[in-house]
Parts: sequence; structure tokens; C-alpha cells
Amino acid sequence: MLDVLGLEPHDERVYRALLGQPHSAAAVLCDLLVVPRSDVDRALSRLVEWGLVTRSADERFTAAPPAMALGALISQRRDGLRRAEQALVAFAEEHRAAMTGSSISDLIEVVTGVDAIRHRFLQVQQAARSQVRTFITAPFVAVPPDENTAEPVAIGRGVRFRVVLDRAVLAEPGIVADAIDSLHNGVQLRVADHVPMKLVLADADLGLVPLAVTPDGEPGAVLLHRSGLLDALDALFETVWHGAHPFELSGTGGGTESAVERAEEGPTDLDRRILALLLAGLTDQTAAVQLGLSPRTLHRRLRHLMDLAGVRTRMQLGGHAVRHGWVEAH
Repeated sequence: MLDVLGLEPHDERVYRALLGQPHSAAAVLCDLLVVPRSDVDRALSRLVEWGLVTRSADERFTAAPPAMALGALISQRRDGLRRAEQALVAFAEEHRAAMTGSSISDLIEVVTGVDAIRHRFLQVQQAARSQVRTFITAPFVAVPPDENTAEPVAIGRGVRFRVVLDRAVLAEPGIVADAIDSLHNGVQLRVADHVPMKLVLADADLGLVPLAVTPDGEPGAVLLHRSGLLDALDALFETVWHGAHPFELSGTGGGTESAVERAEEGPTDLDRRILALLLAGLTDQTAAVQLGLSPRTLHRRLRHLMDLAGVRTRMQLGGHAVRHGWVEAH
């Protein structure tokens, strides 16, 4: 748990033992933890050096109060991370200057194999400071959307995510549930009739473009550094983004029939999800499958919404839904 502060496992075990048994000798800690004396002595030495433990004249040890001792370590780490971020900015500027006039081999890195692509895909997002932009198309070769562990970490750092989904992706099993999770985390999603390629961009500095499978059967990708080609991909993303349909799912409730029956006076969370999926271009059948409904139930809900809105066509229903806030307007 405390390894992020630089403590080793034995350090943490000894410190936690001393929290419960202050004024303990090293021999007592050996018996309590069932570890060799050398490991306990080494841990105590480190803990004393870091100010987490105090040593008395009779060689007994006491844990310093966690709020004070660990709080000081955490503050030091925060200060260190801030200095590292400042150094990163300086290094990035030096790198950009050095890359000016670099050869093609310095600007483009070829990546081969699923594991290597997955590693680079996560690295690109980890390198982002302000935003990550992504095109998602099927099939998923290296990293399915629900396995993108770098996304929530980057969001936690304040990185903004904008994602364009190829409309066909919405038919993939589980993709709508994953999209809902991403929306709740603050990811902006849009849907396009056709997304030209898979792509992930970190700020204006890095881009990863998966390629077709190589002749020997391995997938490939190229990692692009700041260059005219990366600028072109930046412009391509923005063009596709502005022409894509916003994908919003209002409400956070479940999509069960009981929820529907409890709220017949207005659109339920399930109704809003149905509308959002259909406005994003899914067929009735695909929307029903993604929401775990039968086509008959979906059609019944649509009929109810049309009656509620006082309209006769789905186009009229879509306009009414946007005007009255049943779905998000953009």
C-alpha cells in the first residue's frame, strides 16, 4: 500500500506492527512478524532514517503518528512530482527543438505485435498532459475499450478525452455498457457513419495509428512524433469530430421493466437510452440487444413516448426529445 512512497513490504509491515505495539524491541517484532532479524533491523533502520519510527536509548522502537510522518512523506512526493512535471515540460520543448529537421526514422517508429501495440497504446495516453483524442473502429485487435486501463488514470490527472466511434462498433457486445461507463467518467463520445482508421492522439505530440496485419500474421502500427503528418491527423480528427453525432445517455438508472412501470408519467432512464441509441443511428434490433430488451418491448416504449409527446413519426419524436431535454442537445 505504501510502496508509492518508497517503502518496501518489510518496512510497511514493521511500521504497522509498531502502531499496535509501541516501545517494542527488534526481537519482539521478529517473533510477531515471523521474519528474520536481519530483515527487521534493515526495515527499522530505514524507518528511523525517514522519521517514521523513533528509537529510544534502550533500543526500543515506536511508530511516529501516521498523520504527521506519512503526511510529510506524501508532501515530499507531491513536491517531487511537481518538479518532475516542470522538468517534463522543459524536456519536451528541448525534444521538439531537437526534432526539427530530424530524419524520417526519428519521427516514425514502427511497432509490431499485439503486446507491443498494447504497450504503446497505453504509453501514448500516459504521456498526455491535456487531451487524448481517439478513433475507435472494429475489430478490436490489441486493446478492447473495456481494457483501456490508462483512460481512468489519465482522467484522474485532468486529461480530457474525446472519442469518435464508428457506428458499426455500437453493435459489438458490451460496447454500450462500456460507453456508459466512459460517459460517467467524463469522456466525450460521438458517433460517425464511417471512421477512416483507428487512431489515438496525445495532445499534439504523439499519435498511434494501427496498420493492417503484416504478411506473417502480426498486427502492426506506427508511432508518430510531432511532424507534418501528425498535424494532418490532428486536422482529420477535428473534421470527423465536428461532423459526428453526439452520443449522450441521460440518467443513471437501470433499464428494467419494473423501472418503466414505476414511471409511466414521463420518459424513464431506459427511454432516454433508447432515444440516444436510435438518434446515434442504431437499428431497432441492435438497440434492443444492447439494452437487453425484446424488439417488442422497445417498440412499445417508442409508442408510449410518441403518445406522450403527441407526435406521429419518429422524426417528430426525435425533435421533441431534444427540445424538451429528454436527450442532450448539442
